[in-house]
Amino acid sequence: MIVVANRIPVAEGWEEAFEERFRHRAGQVESQPGFVRMEILRPKESEPYVVKTYWESEAAFRAWTESEDFRAAHADPPPREMFAGSNQMEIHEVALSQEPE
Repeated sequence: MIVVANRIPVAEGWEEAFEERFRHRAGQVESQPGFVRMEILRPKESEPYVVKTYWESEAAFRAWTESEDFRAAHADPPPREMFAGSNQMEIHEVALSQEPE
């Protein structure tokens, strides 16, 4: 499994609009083959938001980024002033995962 983390610095005052875009997004990532789950992490202080998607494989993630649903989801970009800087994307392979017994 892989985790794709997109660290997004949202400008002050734009937090609700940023979250709302994910609530009403165009491309439904949930229906993509290999998709496991998504989390939107709201910062507690001045850190960026983190959008995490979990995928069965990197190939499944890459297929999503090349899909029509992906293009539809990103066809209407938000205004530049929504962001306080550039986003940073990271891809991690899950090396260890533990859950309660």
